[in-house]
Amino acid sequence: MSTERWKHDGVRVIPAGALDGAGVPSTPGMERKAAIDFARAGAQKLWAGTVTIHAGAKTGAHHHGALESVIYIVKGHARMRWGDKLEFTAEAGPGDFIFVPPFVPHQEINARDDETLECVLVRSDGQATSINLDIEAVEQPSEVLWVDPIHQG
Repeated sequence: MSTERWKHDGVRVIPAGALDGAGVPSTPGMERKAAIDFARAGAQKLWAGTVTIHAGAKTGAHHHGALESVIYIVKGHARMRWGDKLEFTAEAGPGDFIFVPPFVPHQEINARDDETLECVLVRSDGQATSINLDIEAVEQPSEVLWVDPIHQG
């Protein structure tokens, strides 16, 4: 195998200023930008990019079909709501990870009125999928402590 092959089929570096916001499905209230996907990097099994939610803003309810999503909070504080009527809520801050399973209706909320929420997003397919939902949300969601089978709340 020729080492020349790896020149164009090896590692890809996507500069911060070269993210694509035009080719990404949008959800009201957020700005998504693609860094890694099939079209830009040939990724077959994942999508990665950034999400920005302005101070005091929130997204519309949506899900991502059969895809799994991981959100890493870089800056700010996120309040997540999820469920058929967005009846559950939890918060995350800088350094925290959020996992969103397939088909889970959810909404991202910037929990602060004085700072932008900035996140890195990774999904389990090379194409971005976002299905916006028309959900009548409950007024008072139930707070859920984020625990796993090892670390009980």
